[in-house]
Amino acid sequence: MEKLIYLDNAATTLHKPPGVAEAVAQAILTAGNAARGAHGASMQASRTVYETRQKLARLLGCPRPDHVVFTSNSTMALNIAIQGLLSPSDHAITTDLEHNSVLRPLYALQALGMGLDFVRADRQGRIRFEDFAPLFRPNTRAVVCTHASNLTGDMPDVARIAEIAHAHGALLILDASQTAGTMPVDMTALGVDVLCFTGHKGLMGPQGTGGLCIRPGVDIRPLLRGGSGVHSFEREQPRDYPTRLEAGTLNSHGIAGLDAAADYLLEAGVEAICQKEQALMRRFYEGVRHIDGVTVYGDFTAKHRAAIVSLNICDWDSAEVSDVLYADYGIATRPGAHCAPRLHEALGTVRQGAVRFSFSVFNSEDEADMAIQAVKELAQSK
Repeated sequence: MEKLIYLDNAATTLHKPPGVAEAVAQAILTAGNAARGAHGASMQASRTVYETRQKLARLLGCPRPDHVVFTSNSTMALNIAIQGLLSPSDHAITTDLEHNSVLRPLYALQALGMGLDFVRADRQGRIRFEDFAPLFRPNTRAVVCTHASNLTGDMPDVARIAEIAHAHGALLILDASQTAGTMPVDMTALGVDVLCFTGHKGLMGPQGTGGLCIRPGVDIRPLLRGGSGVHSFEREQPRDYPTRLEAGTLNSHGIAGLDAAADYLLEAGVEAICQKEQALMRRFYEGVRHIDGVTVYGDFTAKHRAAIVSLNICDWDSAEVSDVLYADYGIATRPGAHCAPRLHEALGTVRQGAVRFSFSVFNSEDEADMAIQAVKELAQSK
């Protein structure tokens, strides 16, 4: 096999910025336990953690660095937000576009008695904003939605959803797994109350990193309780962020890598990164959308969308297509259900799944063109 063409960046970025791996290695060799001592190794870890909070607050529009809370990934962040804000007596609204990281915590609360309603997606995976308002109840506590579908790349108008939610006295919890680092995100300008992110996708940090950005005044109950390095004689978890939600030792080694990745994003500019990724995605889409036998999913007329193109070739099982792409062409993609069951139901792709191509700033036009040619050859072979 020749050089790998990695087009699975919506799952995790394989190619990291210069300095990320070095930062992790250096932290493994030198970092102590952040906030667990006054010696040099502990203080160095604490400084790195705080500096990373500052940089992420700047990248994501969080008003206060101490309201950037670290977790192991966006799944953990979403569970903390959903279970820490919602109760069985509440009602919540979400959409058919969601990942299981949103759906399963909500289903668990629904099983305990919480009301739950969905804004439905049509056959093209689109939702209508006018469908939100009729779903609100007097006890609606939150709207939980994705910033961009991990299956189609479609992006709801989050500012509009936030306005609707706030007009009904509800909070907006946003899953920014597919947008943090890949496009400009300002939670304050968008009206987001809690933004959940992962470090290993668009932010281009190590796996095992992620977190929440919390609007001041939003009160999230701790999901975990334990050591925090402060108030050790109190029975309750500390009330102040970030320690309220950060029980136990942080992944300081991973956070050091995320810190280096944030430096790259701030220097390169998220806007410039977004433009390149969008251009690669559009190039690939235009090259495959008219191929006989190829079905592309999602709304590509929208101005803003994630750098994702999901497709099927005739009635070919998506897993088999992905296997052939890798074995014969050296192209890495993601087939199957993508942890987005309700959207596959809306698209009618439950049995077949879909093959997802997702682009990074480190991909090239040549790689996009080779992927187009591979899809064309596979479609012709059917």
